[in-house]
Amino acid sequence: MASCRRVAKPGSGRAAVWTAASAAAVASAAALSAVAAGAEPDDPAGRPAARSAGDRIATLYAQAERATERYNTAQTRTQALRREVDRIQDRVARGQGRVNRMRVALGALAGGQYRTGGIDPGLALLLSGDPAQYLDRAATLERITSRQAAQLRVVQSAQRTLRQERAEAAAKLVKLEHSRRAVARHKRAVQHRLATARRLVNALPPGERERYAHRASRAGGREPGALAGLPPGTLSSGPGTDPGELPGGRIGGRHAAPFSGRAAAAFGAARAALGLPYAWGHAGPTAFDCSGLTQWAYAHAGVAIPRTSQAQAHAGQPVPLSQARPGDLVVYRSDASHVAMYAGNGQVIHAPYPGARVRYDPVDMLPISSITRV
Repeated sequence: MASCRRVAKPGSGRAAVWTAASAAAVASAAALSAVAAGAEPDDPAGRPAARSAGDRIATLYAQAERATERYNTAQTRTQALRREVDRIQDRVARGQGRVNRMRVALGALAGGQYRTGGIDPGLALLLSGDPAQYLDRAATLERITSRQAAQLRVVQSAQRTLRQERAEAAAKLVKLEHSRRAVARHKRAVQHRLATARRLVNALPPGERERYAHRASRAGGREPGALAGLPPGTLSSGPGTDPGELPGGRIGGRHAAPFSGRAAAAFGAARAALGLPYAWGHAGPTAFDCSGLTQWAYAHAGVAIPRTSQAQAHAGQPVPLSQARPGDLVVYRSDASHVAMYAGNGQVIHAPYPGARVRYDPVDMLPISSITRV
């Protein structure tokens, strides 16, 4: 870091500054081809690496990916709240209709009672030509009064329920509005960081920018099976294929069992997505962010997993790296902000960062947080 500051001292030649920055940018841009969405760069001695243009691009992509996962979380919550609000509002509408019908029935009952029994009972008895008939009417009136009281209690109970549901709907609407604001805030954060990263990429010298764009857009090269001298598609041949037992397939220890049919189907879907572009907030079918790819792949296997990398880290059984099998989810960084799918032979398939395409990379491309078997 000190040497970079000395280069920038007043009096140094601009050519020296440009040469040093360009060299660092080339090295960092090359590292980005293997590092998805940005690691936190450190040198071997544990000191922060020089803040070259390439380092800043990597950091901005990492920050954008974290903001993307926060956006995905807020978006998922917003959608769930919207569904809840719709259900509650539907109940409120049906409840209001029921209360209205009960009120009409109660009003008709009260009107009929008034028309038949609206005078003093003693006077009515004196005026009655048939006391027995009057007493029958009085008993009927008493039953009507009891029925009216019961219906009134039902109406009052329905009104209380209606008030509670309206209050619940109002509270959910407040939460929904907060969630919408969070979506917009995280969206702005993603867009700001990506715009800054694009400016840095565009500021690279033309030759370096072209090399960076070429590395970023590579589709992943050979399959992991080809790395071990195996025919393409060997690792996705279906249930019973254990990449840990294939030549070059071990990454430390034997696998406990062949990978499952649903893991094979999800892995096959992820392989089919190789070469498709990264796009933040997308979960297929033509573009993906990191967690969107893994969610989409497992959906093709008939398995629903959460939308975000943080939630996917807890979507199944944790396994050690030595027992990883194709289809397992490899979650990266201490904040679980990136996820990939293990492909065997020490490789993963993932959607790296904006400008890059779904591809293979080494499983240890970033610090591993956890491995989950769905």
